Amino acid sequence: MKTKNIFSAVVLSLSLFATTLTFAQKEKTVTVGGAPMYPSKNIVENAVNSKDHTTLVAAVKAAGLVETLQSKGPFTVFAPTNAAFDKLPKGTVETLLKPENLKTLQTILTYHVVAGKVNAADLVSLIKKGNGKATLKTVSGGTLTAWMKDKDIYLTDENGNSSKVTIADVNQSNGVIHVVDSVVTPKA
Repeated sequence: MKTKNIFSAVVLSLSLFATTLTFAQKEKTVTVGGAPMYPSKNIVENAVNSKDHTTLVAAVKAAGLVETLQSKGPFTVFAPTNAAFDKLPKGTVETLLKPENLKTLQTILTYHVVAGKVNAADLVSLIKKGNGKATLKTVSGGTLTAWMKDKDIYLTDENGNSSKVTIADVNQSNGVIHVVDSVVTPKA
């Protein structure tokens, strides 16, 4: 009887493992920062696993935006990598993470977010309709200008700084992430 119970437990475990594996295989993941990004997970659930986005995740936590980015959305997030944050003047990130700079941090982070799900094909279509440029209204109330060079999509902020989309269409349960190589900032 004991052998039968052990055998049943093993069969059940293997069955659950196979079901989980099958579900994971059906999801079309994109690898970002060495981790698969699952379309069934939300923006925060995926971002915390990317080793390339630890600075962004720390900033989102410090800004109190975790709950917002876990909500239904949908959102389009232009997610700067750690290397993008490293391009900022020395000490900028540390200064922004201080509690007294909460509003500034929130403004900069929400400047990287557009309401709705705008995938790369949508961006290309908007750019074409706009004769080479598309204006995107950010959650912070600012604007980003999307444009293309060759087949790459770029964003220009209100200060004239540009950022390249390096990984597009990282689908999430509550929107989409486009990885970018520079931090964009609104007019001060």
